[in-house]
Amino acid sequence: MLKLLILSVFICLANASIRANTVVNNFENEVRQNKRYKPIWSDLDTRPLPEWYDKAKIGIFIHWGVFSVPSFGSEWFWINWKASKNNKKYIDFMKNNYPPGFTYQEFAPMFTAEFFDPTAWAQLFAKSGAKYVVLTSKHHEGFTLFPSNRSFSWNAVDVGPGRDLVGELADAVRSQNLKFGVYHSLFEWFNPIYLEDKRSKFATRTYTETKLWPDIRQLINKYKPSVLWSDGDWEAHDDYWRSTDLLAWLYNDSPVKDEIVVNDRWGIDIPGKHGDFYNYQDRYNPGKLLKHKWENAFTVDSKSWGYRRQMSINEVFTINQILNQVVSTVSCGGNVLINIGPTKEGTIIPVFQERLLALGEWLSINGEAIYGSSPWHSQNDTINPKVWYTCTKTDYNASHPTAVPSKADRVTAIYAVMLKWPQNSVLNLADVTAYLHSGTYKVEMLGNEGQYLNWNITNGQVQIQLPDKATVVSQHAWTLRFNTK
Repeated sequence: MLKLLILSVFICLANASIRANTVVNNFENEVRQNKRYKPIWSDLDTRPLPEWYDKAKIGIFIHWGVFSVPSFGSEWFWINWKASKNNKKYIDFMKNNYPPGFTYQEFAPMFTAEFFDPTAWAQLFAKSGAKYVVLTSKHHEGFTLFPSNRSFSWNAVDVGPGRDLVGELADAVRSQNLKFGVYHSLFEWFNPIYLEDKRSKFATRTYTETKLWPDIRQLINKYKPSVLWSDGDWEAHDDYWRSTDLLAWLYNDSPVKDEIVVNDRWGIDIPGKHGDFYNYQDRYNPGKLLKHKWENAFTVDSKSWGYRRQMSINEVFTINQILNQVVSTVSCGGNVLINIGPTKEGTIIPVFQERLLALGEWLSINGEAIYGSSPWHSQNDTINPKVWYTCTKTDYNASHPTAVPSKADRVTAIYAVMLKWPQNSVLNLADVTAYLHSGTYKVEMLGNEGQYLNWNITNGQVQIQLPDKATVVSQHAWTLRFNTK
């Protein structure tokens, strides 16, 4: 009778905890739907993170534009050619390959995109295991991939492809049940309106009012993106860009107010301080748990975001390098945004396709340790730096999505992803020892389910006997799942 009473008490406490978490989640949803945010950072920062973004984990970034025509150096070709102190190689490139007096604008008709098949792109991204796609609607060159009402003859409909590239890809991506987002550069290197504001030390806002804001409103109202990825903010403070006004409109009145997420590039001294998720800087991966949701945007071509014709194979990330970024980032509470640069013809070169397909194959086996996961109490194992942890729990914490499990959380599984197969097929770990010591956990390898693994505990460390590697399904990194019996 006493045992039944104790069991009843535990059940009541568990149900109370679940009800409490449900009340909190319902309250956060109500706040998101009903609150109007003031155009000040302290209020904008209180917005809960939309759940879809934290659960997605994997995104694809696409840098595509007129810079894809010279495809030399990087997507910064124009400014490196015209305004860099180290521009000799760009000057020589133009002298050797183009007639005297050739201008950057003359590249635009060569940006043909004749082989651009948005459906094929979207299918590739879906097979890669990505859950969202972010396309450069406009890079720093100012050329828009949509028919901007403020970029006459400098957009993909008026010159070059003669197509609304943003609209076509948005439709194709959504047909694969992926989220669609847009990158948009706030500034434009050689836009005379922007340069006039710059000469005034940004005392005037003519560019912001007549070019930037109309373009962003057109993008949001027409394409309804789930991500607005801002860039090109570093020359002026946020008050010049009217960043807080823009975000207040996005969160309060835009057609995507409940779903959209934005990054942290909204002016001098803003990165890492404000935004739904933080980028901090390109290719950012701190290797430790952060308090705020963040994203690691990195390139498959280690040297450039845009396509480079002179790229060599040893400059392309291997699948193991990509998985290292994915696993370590997700373990530490981040998302990955994996960048590829298409050609001017609209093709994604085979080596990029191969890397994305290999990632998708890995995620088809190991994805449950990635999608919808949360940071665990440890990220990197104390004695094994090649092992990273994640976990799954029943409730989503919108106000603090990178938080480790609390006492009120019900953890459904712990995952240990190992990036290197150990010698003798014995994995040594420290941080899960206490859980295995309790005797209530069983261990399986994803892809080899049903084959429960044996372990021994010695001096606070656990030695787990792995399966014969020849029988293991996963080919690159391997995931152990710890859950209760």
